[in-house]
Amino acid sequence: MHTRDLITEKLHNAFAPESLHVEDESHRHEGHAGHRPGGETHFRLYIVSEAFRGKSRLERHRMINAALASELTGGVHALAIHAAAPGENL
Repeated sequence: MHTRDLITEKLHNAFAPESLHVEDESHRHEGHAGHRPGGETHFRLYIVSEAFRGKSRLERHRMINAALASELTGGVHALAIHAAAPGENL
């Protein structure tokens, strides 16, 4: 399974998001730290979930980082997070 698909699956299971978009941006980081042949190292995600209501930006990031702990200690070098509760702007 590709890392993007694994991230998507784990976030769906953890947060039942209203919307979720995961982008593999590895191609933009060739020659930079953490990049490796084949990519799957740099990701950006946009997620809207009721689970984030009332949570600070830091708390939301910590929740997502916890859900993706094995990926972040494995091959994912960078993860840009845009997380919101329904009705908030991303």
